[in-house]
Amino acid sequence: MELQKTLSEIDNLKAKLQTIRPLPTEALEKIKAAFEMEYTFESNRIEGNTLTLQETAMVVNEGITIGGKSMREHLEAINHAQAVEFIKEIATADIDISERIVKEIHAIILHGINREEAGKYRSVPVMIVGSKHLPPQPYLIEPQMEQFIRDYQTMKANKVHPVLIAAFLHDELVKIHPFIDGNGRTSRLLMNLYLLSTGYTITTLKGDNEAKQAYYTALEESHTGNNREAFNQLVANTVKQSLEKYIVIMK
Repeated sequence: MELQKTLSEIDNLKAKLQTIRPLPTEALEKIKAAFEMEYTFESNRIEGNTLTLQETAMVVNEGITIGGKSMREHLEAINHAQAVEFIKEIATADIDISERIVKEIHAIILHGINREEAGKYRSVPVMIVGSKHLPPQPYLIEPQMEQFIRDYQTMKANKVHPVLIAAFLHDELVKIHPFIDGNGRTSRLLMNLYLLSTGYTITTLKGDNEAKQAYYTALEESHTGNNREAFNQLVANTVKQSLEKYIVIMK
């Protein structure tokens, strides 16, 4: 089974990473910062943000305004970078994932973009453009989010592979679609929060057209066909690639 093979390879890569002699702190921080900036760029690109990687870094690190780009695009870059810092803090503080944490991530994502909806579950029905999946009505969001957290806790208790738990957190949150906007970014941050808390590196789902199509197709298959296999494989492949890249740089 391809998924089990990939998970086994991930386990070996993670063990290998832990045996590599740590780099000096300054060098290690630069590597992590590069991974995180690429993640912010790609996650925003999936949602249609047109800032390049270099422009994203200039906006986040230097506070530079890019001509011809909207204020929203600038805020999306700044907010996402701040959300990455937040999940890093949560991961190292050993605070478990909860509805409160999900809302706090979302509040950072929409800070200054939509003050009324930031960190709050939606109160109106929504449809997802290009998808046959119909997210639940507003009155069903709270009970489904409560079940979402219970299912996550059960998976942890049953010692399900961390990569599969991370994929579930992403997949199921997008399916519930609890927020009016920012569900994709929040779900990817939640996935990475769990990966970081269990000793993995930041994992970046790409935002180019081909990768984005594969990503949306896998989500659609899960949400309308009730088959998580393709999405789990996609996430596992991405985690594996991230570990491989990290190991090459560390060596």
